[in-house]
Amino acid sequence: MLVRDAMSTVVLTIGPTHTLRQAARLMSARRIGAAVVHDPDTCGLGIITERDILNAVGSGQNPDLETASAHTTTDVVFAAPAWTLEEAAEAMTHGGFRHLIVLDDTGPVGIVSVRDIIRCWAPARRRTVAAAGSA
Repeated sequence: MLVRDAMSTVVLTIGPTHTLRQAARLMSARRIGAAVVHDPDTCGLGIITERDILNAVGSGQNPDLETASAHTTTDVVFAAPAWTLEEAAEAMTHGGFRHLIVLDDTGPVGIVSVRDIIRCWAPARRRTVAAAGSA
């Protein structure tokens, strides 16, 4: 199975000046765990996740004053829609993160998460186990 089959096509893009509270509200409303941060001044892309926001608030930072730019990961590993889920899982494991921005020639087209991969792999695993049990 490929990343394009598992990824969420709901891509929230925010600016670097969004506050953490604004980012959290937008992510919560869409029931997603990550947002693409696009800086039009540098043409750079980054990612901010629910964990980034949680760590900032948990360490006492004010979510109404802290901006996304201060908590954005800019050294991002991007996935291609044609990657296999195994390639995406390997990149996540190697990098220690749970979300990958999926890019094509036009820009971000999705985000794939560990949850997306498990959602696709679990039914296939059940079928394999069931087939082995009936053999």
